[in-house]
This record gives sequence, structure tokens and C-alpha cells, in this order.
Amino acid sequence: MHQPQLLNCPAPAKLNLFLHITGRRADGYHLLQSVFQLIDRCDSLDFYVRQDGEIHRLNQVHGVPEQDDLVIKAARLLQSYTGTLQGAEIHLHKNLPMGGGLGGGSSDAATTLIALNHLWKCNLNRQTLMQLGLQLGADVPFFIYGQNAFVEGIGEQMQAVSTSDQWFIVIEPGVHVPTPTIFSAKELTRNTKPVRITDFSNAAKVEWKNDMQAVACALHPEIAAVIHWLKQFELHQGDAKMTGSGSCVFCAFPNEEAAKKVFKQVPSQWTSWIAKALQQHPINLKVNL
Repeated sequence: MHQPQLLNCPAPAKLNLFLHITGRRADGYHLLQSVFQLIDRCDSLDFYVRQDGEIHRLNQVHGVPEQDDLVIKAARLLQSYTGTLQGAEIHLHKNLPMGGGLGGGSSDAATTLIALNHLWKCNLNRQTLMQLGLQLGADVPFFIYGQNAFVEGIGEQMQAVSTSDQWFIVIEPGVHVPTPTIFSAKELTRNTKPVRITDFSNAAKVEWKNDMQAVACALHPEIAAVIHWLKQFELHQGDAKMTGSGSCVFCAFPNEEAAKKVFKQVPSQWTSWIAKALQQHPINLKVNL
């Protein structure tokens, strides 16, 4: 008997168009404001339903044992929450770098929750899946939300925002930045003045920056070198910046032609690619939530 399956499920990267840290909660979590931008660079996952309740990853992922993989944790969380007797085999095609600030692991977990909710016929709505996702990581709810967002709190408060149809060059400097290292640094700016979502469309009034960038650059001069190189191609001051807690660096361009022109000049010691801004999560074309 043929088992239900869902193949080539996209798990897109995100860029932080800015990232301001506005304070810190009593429990140590940092309060932030950011605009999360989906891009068309993705991991991809294949899901095959099992009837025996077992959950397994079909392939090795370098540096991530199966039991530590957010994909497996997401599947088990959904299984536990819904009480389904079904299981799954999952093949993860990893395309996004780990420790790059692109949200790859969180995106993989979100796609897993969305796909298995559909395959297992759990019928949970988007809001419930977002609440489950928050147990796995602060970025997971955004990828379930499924569109670009102005994000506040610890990353769980979202408002839809329209962003420019632009292109990006993303450069991976070849270093891994553990997020806890950045958040625990004494030098981290934690008192940036809060902005409003309406300010985002009127960028001239606000300095859009990444508050984690200075700490990451001090720890990893390679990141600073990439930012310095990309700055010569900025349309607006501050366009070239790090995403998330690093290490990937990006710069926006108005069209594909402009991005390709600069892309040809990227020094060969760095891994780089061109990405297009998305307005919607591409899994929305496969699965209705």
C-alpha cells in the first residue's frame, strides 16, 4: 500500500533587514525589533508517512546528530501534541549554512510542522503551529507565519509588512557564530530606541542597523572584511550588513542585473550567492494552512 508523501518542501532562508535590541527581560531573553525578509534560497525536505509511529531522518547531516536535529524535534513535538499514531521518514537536503544568521534550522523545523500537520491530517491552524514552533526556537513561528514581518518581543510578535521586490548578494565568510556567544557579550548594545512599524517605510528617519554586528566583527574579523568589501556597492549607507547573529553578510540591489554585476566581483575565498526577495513562504503553494 502506497504511503502518503510530500516531496521538495521548501524551507527558505530569512534576512534581518535590520536588528535592534531594545532591552532585556528578567529571564535573560533579549527584546528585539527586526524586519524578517524571506528569500528564495532554501533547504528542501521530503516527507514519507510511516504507520508505526517511528520518526527517522533518512540522511546524515554533518555536525547534527539525528536526536539533536530541530526537524526530528519538530516532528516528535507535533506527534506528542496531537497524539497521532503515525510517524515519518524525513530527507533533509541542506543548502543553507549553519551559524549563518539565515534561520535555516528554524525554517527546517517550521516546514516540518507544516508538512506533517498536512500529511498526518492533524488540522491544526497556523496560530497553534506557531505556538508549538516557539517551543523549538524564537525564529520558528516566523517561518510558519509565512510572510515578511515586523517582529518584536523575543521574536514571537509579528505584523505583516510589505517589502521591496529587490535582490540580494549574500556572502558567507566561512566562520560559525554561536548565537549565545553574541547575546552574552558585555559589549552588546541592548538599549536601542524602539521604532514603529510605520517608520520602516520612512527609512530616512531611522538608522537601520544590526546591533549584533559590532560584537560579531570584533570576534571574527572575516565578517568585518566582508562588510567592508560590500560597502563600496551600497546604494544607501548601511545597506551592507550582517544578518541575525551572523555570520552571513548581505547587501540589497534594486534588480537582478545590478546584483549579478557585483556578484561577478566577489572574491573567490568567500562562498556567495544571489537571492531574490519573496513576499510569501513558497510552501504556501503546496499546503493550505
